[in-house]
Amino acid sequence: MPASSERPTVLVVDDEPFNLSLMDGILSKHYNVKLADNSLKALELAFAEPPDLILLDVMMPDVDGFEVCRRLMGNPATNHVPIIFITAKNEIKDEELGFSVGASDFIHKPISAPIVAARVRTHLKIKFMQDYLRHENTKLRENDEEKSSELRQLRDFMWGPSQPPKR
Repeated sequence: MPASSERPTVLVVDDEPFNLSLMDGILSKHYNVKLADNSLKALELAFAEPPDLILLDVMMPDVDGFEVCRRLMGNPATNHVPIIFITAKNEIKDEELGFSVGASDFIHKPISAPIVAARVRTHLKIKFMQDYLRHENTKLRENDEEKSSELRQLRDFMWGPSQPPKR
């Protein structure tokens, strides 16, 4: 999780003002909530300052949620951000499509505040653990490269720069 003084940021994307207000009310006590009432604004906000999680309506008038998800997953700055679709669509083919374009989960409308809060909390925990593991993996790789360089220098000192030890 982020440092205790930092609150995770959740971007909520929905073209209905009531839904944005409802989600803001559910989440703003524990998270920094950013709201976008259209897909293009959502992409702009996400690319400018990637949030920790995105709640995304599927049925949007300009660009649908599936395409927004594709674009977010195709960008290195946002491809690690979990996306939870919020939708009235409840057919299996819609969920299959959502997962195939990169969604982490679905919440079906009408929403339940405790379910939204629980899923957001769960996916943020997963995201922060993945971020931590990615960071630790990077440190291990850097350490490995440093140790390999030290070993090469030691080998070069012992046997000369171009002669590997004989086996």
